Amino acid sequence: MPCGTRGTALLRAGQLAECVASRACMGEVGSGIMSPMEPVKDTITRARLAELAASGFGDLIKAVVDIERRVMVVGGELHSDEEQWLLDDGSRQSELWGINLYPADSSPDWIEFDSMINVRPARGNSSRGVEDPQTQALIRAIVAERVPE
Repeated sequence: MPCGTRGTALLRAGQLAECVASRACMGEVGSGIMSPMEPVKDTITRARLAELAASGFGDLIKAVVDIERRVMVVGGELHSDEEQWLLDDGSRQSELWGINLYPADSSPDWIEFDSMINVRPARGNSSRGVEDPQTQALIRAIVAERVPE
């Protein structure tokens, strides 16, 4: 059964990872999943991010950035959904960082460093934020490459 026909039930049953791993729910707007997850290996426009945000949280869209491969996934209901997508695609968990993007905000604050997947005491990151300024700068640079406008 395609994910779109049972999206909310998948979330309740904790089977979203199965849906994401099978890629069956990719691109199904209005499927019961907040918004479709989209891998961003090339570029994406702010307008497309705004569309995805509107189908989910309204003014923000969640994203996970792989700082080693310089790619990201956007649009999941949870950062962990996007994290799992990237892990299934060959990323290493230690290189993944969760952020929120506010596509309508033209200030540097359009990137918010806040996600539970960022809590990594063993790596010196004990909060939901990204505490290392160099890692923040790298994430900002990757986002600028992937969202060039």
